[in-house]
Amino acid sequence: MTAVPHAEAPQPTPARAVVVGGGISGLCAALELRRSGLDVTVIEASDRWGGCIGVHEVAGLALDSGAESFATRTDAVRGLLEELGLAGDIVSPHPSGAWVQLPGRAEELPKAGVLGIPSNPWAAEVRSALGLWGSLRASFDRYLPVRAPSANASVAALVRARMGRRVLNRLVTPVVGGVHSADPALLDVDMVAPGLRALMAREGSLGRAVAAQRARAGASRDAKAGSAVGGLRGGMNRLVAALVARLANDGVVLVSGERAERLDRLERGWRVGTEASDGGASGSREAELVVVALGGPAAVELLSDAVPELAGREPVPGPEVKLVTLVLDKPELDSRPRGTGVLVAPEAPGIQAKALTHATAKWDWLADEAGPGTHVVRLSYGRAHDPHAAHLVREPETDDELFRAALADASALLTVPIVPDDVLGWDVVRWEGALPFATVGHRGRVAEIRGLVAQQPGLAVVGGWAAGNGLASVVPDARAQARELAACVL
Repeated sequence: MTAVPHAEAPQPTPARAVVVGGGISGLCAALELRRSGLDVTVIEASDRWGGCIGVHEVAGLALDSGAESFATRTDAVRGLLEELGLAGDIVSPHPSGAWVQLPGRAEELPKAGVLGIPSNPWAAEVRSALGLWGSLRASFDRYLPVRAPSANASVAALVRARMGRRVLNRLVTPVVGGVHSADPALLDVDMVAPGLRALMAREGSLGRAVAAQRARAGASRDAKAGSAVGGLRGGMNRLVAALVARLANDGVVLVSGERAERLDRLERGWRVGTEASDGGASGSREAELVVVALGGPAAVELLSDAVPELAGREPVPGPEVKLVTLVLDKPELDSRPRGTGVLVAPEAPGIQAKALTHATAKWDWLADEAGPGTHVVRLSYGRAHDPHAAHLVREPETDDELFRAALADASALLTVPIVPDDVLGWDVVRWEGALPFATVGHRGRVAEIRGLVAQQPGLAVVGGWAAGNGLASVVPDARAQARELAACVL
């Protein structure tokens, strides 16, 4: 008797997922969804991947055009780099540390701080920046009663109440302005320093809370300001290239030049209405799961089609940040006159930049690539101000204005005259809305938005505006949201 072959049971069709947005949050969400066994498509309106991580060429050097480092307070980014085979290229910045430009002088930034808030107001570098009376006022923090701060407290309100105006103006404002491109009076402390209020209640003072938060992150007490970051040999742009390559190799469909215009609920799943960014034909993509990985205002606008309750809840867009990169033939900068860079107090007269990064002083690999006497300096412009601030001035806008401002500001901040003949190449990169603008109450608004989205089966939202500023916030949040969403169909 001839045996009849046993028919194999048909394999179930994998669930489909569409990720709207090809920035770092969208790419990380796609990685996690694909790992869960889903068929994944990522659509990106522009012709490039990675969002605020990019690359440009200046004077023959391939340089980061956006984010050039990641915070090491968690292992999230390091873990991703290890998965992508880049662990051997993770580098630390030069230990010379960062400075702050105050009215009339520059000081080394205090070591043991969070957002510029010192853990010890009597540390030598803190006292040098604040003066005797400033340190004395800041020390009152240890003895003031701890009342539960408002859930909608700004960074400025918290620091001013606990440690006084000098700490706020001379230390916190320059750091917050350099990192978040905003006045600390506008920013939600729970969003830009999550957990700090709770630690303050437990530890009995703001200074002790800062010390506890640094200890949790494994920060050395002797590490200079600006050293709690990592980078990649060759630039952070390599992270995007490796991530896109991994996704493509794993079978993720990557579609650029296609913009999501509408999101509709189907009987089982979702339909994403799309349009070619160049004005070409429109289309649609259907999936059981959708992750929206756009900037805050764009995300809420798209989601409002399917979740009408979101209408009017759009986050405030962040300021336009302008980065001016100068490649200089300037051997006088070999001595790292201001360490790895300078953050600028808004009251510092004559300085329009909010921060300067001396990239070849910060990263040894870049100094090696640039060669002896060649230096890369990057200046940042664009800061959301407190509308009641008295020091508002018109910022440079055109490329030529920015170039001239960058030469003047770099000369003042680095204490070395820099003229056009010293410039081997330069470029201006503009990032509009790239930084999440975490205004007071933002954390609560994010929770409300995510709560409404979570009520819709198969839908999630990710991005820096929801997770917080920086790769250390964005990467773990996007991956966690994607894992939770994938569990709905597994």
